[in-house]
Formats: sequence, structure tokens, C-alpha cells
Amino acid sequence: MRVGVPKEIKVQEYRVGLTPGAVREYVAAGHDVTVETGAGGGIGASDEVYERAGATIAGSARDIFARSDMIVKVKEPQKSEWAQLREGQILFTYLHLAPDPEQARGLLASGCTAIAYETVTDASGQLPLLAPMSEVAGRLAIEAAGAALRRSAGGRGLLLGGVPGVQPARVVVLGGGVVGTQAARMAAGLGAEISVIDRSIPRLRELDDLFAGRVRTRFSTIESVEDEVFAADVVIGAVLVPGASAPKLVTRAMLKSMRPGAVLVDVAIDQGGCFETSHATTHTEPTYEVDGVVHYCVANMPGAVPVTSSQALNNATLPFGLMLASKGFAAVLENPHLRNGLNVHRGRITNKAVAESLGLEFAPVGNGLAA
Repeated sequence: MRVGVPKEIKVQEYRVGLTPGAVREYVAAGHDVTVETGAGGGIGASDEVYERAGATIAGSARDIFARSDMIVKVKEPQKSEWAQLREGQILFTYLHLAPDPEQARGLLASGCTAIAYETVTDASGQLPLLAPMSEVAGRLAIEAAGAALRRSAGGRGLLLGGVPGVQPARVVVLGGGVVGTQAARMAAGLGAEISVIDRSIPRLRELDDLFAGRVRTRFSTIESVEDEVFAADVVIGAVLVPGASAPKLVTRAMLKSMRPGAVLVDVAIDQGGCFETSHATTHTEPTYEVDGVVHYCVANMPGAVPVTSSQALNNATLPFGLMLASKGFAAVLENPHLRNGLNVHRGRITNKAVAESLGLEFAPVGNGLAA
């Protein structure tokens, strides 16, 4: 198969769809890989490095989209990119369609087959292609919170871990999944006081065992969320409903009862955010203030550490990408985990959660959606 890797064009996105190491694997499997010039610049991989790995270098994204059977990216396609997609072409990337109806309309109009990293599953029902970026984002969330807590950044002027004789910051993590666990791990390492809120009692038990009592766990109710958020110095939004828009757990009205200068870090912003007052920000201007509360809502947090992120992402996506390159759409029909990743196919929404979030018709695979 002809596999294409365009340069990411989202603001301050430095990751790359295929690392040189991954390109070698595709080439070794008999596929032709074309990489846009400069695509690997953010991870320090020059065109020459890609050529040594077996790739052909293209001068523009237009060349990539025109000649490739499958496009491998990191972030959701931007308007200029989805306009170049065509029927029968496979797009393999993060999509996060639930809060993005414009992108959804663009992909539907293109007729392409779009497989979203964030809804591909594994045998245990987990999300293996989302997990590595969730690990990165969860760890970065605490770094971001620590910076935003500084008085010069508009925060309360607290050190996350405090010092001997001084109380540490109170960190509340909404969601005990991969992001929440990694955020709690980092916060614990710095010496913060931590609460994790989740709706799954079995997961709360696991977290209690994992942290050996170092982290306080609470079952998620309106009351428990309010109790913790109102007393928090930092709130990490780590809630995930696969494919769907994130629930709004912190309303604007609640901000008035929070500590002045407290920090909200919304890691769920790609799925619309779990704070009512969230809107996407960039690494250039990562924060804003609403009712005295600092909001950090960068939509591509792992893009700040592209070397780590690209390697971790490629480790996870490689086996699935090679399946698609070898069998095309047949791989989706044969593999239930790739089938769960299918969000759009020939003008139809094929993921139920995405369809419900967008208010569009759901067309499950098998209902006339053969290749």
C-alpha cells in the first residue's frame, strides 16, 4: 500500500504520524511510504533520516494526499486537509469528532474511511492508542498546574508540594482512568495532597491499593465533586466517555465558590472539556481566567514533548497501521478492535457515541458498508 505522512499543521503541533523507525517497519513489510518534507522536524528527524529509513520525500502535503492510499497523522485533519481526502482513502489519526461537527461534515463529504486512534480497542476493552497520549497528558497536567499556580501566572502563589512546615496544595482529579492515574502519580511524587473522584468503585479500590493510601478516593456524586472542587487549589479534568462529548462536571456557578487563583486543567478539552467554562487554548497562550479561576485548556498537550509523544504513539499504533496497510478496509471488517476505531466510512458515521454526540444517524459496519 502507498502510505503518506503529511506534516502536522495544527498550531504548535510538533509530533509526526510515523517516526523513522516506524517507516522502516512499513517498508520492511513491503509498503511504499511518502513523507512530506520537514514532517519530522519537531522530533529532530530530517528528510535524510527518513530517506535512509526507506521513505520517499514529497515537496508538499498536496502530493501526499494525491498519491497515498492511507494517510497517517497525529491530530485531526484541518480544513485544508479534509478537503484533499477522497473516497476509498483511509485516514488513520486522532479525530475527536464529538465536539467538532465541522470536521465531521468535512470527512463525511470526502467519502473517506476515517479510523480514530481514540476509539480503537483491545481485548480487555481498553483504548490502547489513546493510552500513551493520556499517560503523557496526565503527567504534563501536573507540570502545567504547578506553573499556573504561580502568582506571576495568576495563580494562588502555591508550591504544589509545599515545604516542611507549610501545607501542600490540594489537587483534585476528576476521573480515575489513565490520565487521572498519571496525574495523581505525578502529584503524589511532588508531595501534594490528592483526591481522586470516579464513578467506578472497583477502580477506586484499585487506586487505593496502587497508592497505598497516599491518595484519597471518593465516589463521584454532585456533593462529593462540590466538596472537593471548592476546597481545591488544582482540579484536573480527566473524564472520558469513549467517542462522546465529555460531561460538564464543573459549572460556571461553581467557580464562585472556588478559591481565588485556583487552577483548572482540562485534559478532556479534545472531547469538548469537562468544565463548563472551558475552551481550547494553545501552548502560546495556554491559560485564561474566569471568575478568578485560572483555566489551562491546551488541546494538544502531548505536542509540547513531541519526541516522547511520537515514539510512544508509534509504539502503540504500529501493529494496527500495518494491518490496515496490508489489508485495507478488509482489516476493519476482520478485526473488531479496528472496527471500533472506525468513525466515518463513505459518508456515514459508524461510531454510535460519535453519532449521538453529533445528532447524526448511526450506520453500523455491516449495514451495506462493505469496502
